[in-house]
Amino acid sequence: MPERGPSKAASGLAAPPGARALLLDTASAIMREGDVIDISLSELSLRSGLNSALVKYYFGNKAGLLKALLDRDWQAIVSSVDALLAKDGWEPEAKLRRHLWKVVDTFYEVPYLNRLTMRVIRESDDAEARRIADCYLSPIYRAYEQLIGDGVKAGVFREIDPQLFYFTVTGAVDRFFSARLVLKHCFDQDTLTEELRDRYREHTIDIIMAGILAR
Repeated sequence: MPERGPSKAASGLAAPPGARALLLDTASAIMREGDVIDISLSELSLRSGLNSALVKYYFGNKAGLLKALLDRDWQAIVSSVDALLAKDGWEPEAKLRRHLWKVVDTFYEVPYLNRLTMRVIRESDDAEARRIADCYLSPIYRAYEQLIGDGVKAGVFREIDPQLFYFTVTGAVDRFFSARLVLKHCFDQDTLTEELRDRYREHTIDIIMAGILAR
């Protein structure tokens, strides 16, 4: 999302270097730590040390901030997938394993991503919802078409519906990394630690690869 210029209401506001990125980083931290997909502008101001009027200056309003955060996080994911697909000399199985590894790590960092995506799409007009789908969701689906297709041609993967595979992978990581309340009340653990992430990453890769590898 392009950075907004100064508005009349904020033209006299001092915007320190890096303020826009700091607002996005702080909003991300609030949602991650609180296991929520909303923020309070007062908390954002308190934790970032920035005037909350800068939200209007850079993003127009809180909804604009959430869209900008969504764009930031998804752009990083799509760029990572594009780079993986472009790698020469990697076998399809190695590429898929690496992708699944990265998916788990990404949702560990931004566990709110899928829920935020659905919220922004619901609250957007048709044109904006289509933009989000075209820019971020469809590229992941097309990547699965290529990854799975290459593996089938190489004889290492069995025929798998890329659309259903997309939901399998997304559901596996989203459900786990948005389950803090389940961890707290069922397993007496309310913190997503790196050790737990690593265990779940290995488990997820093993389960998914066992289902797609040709037998």
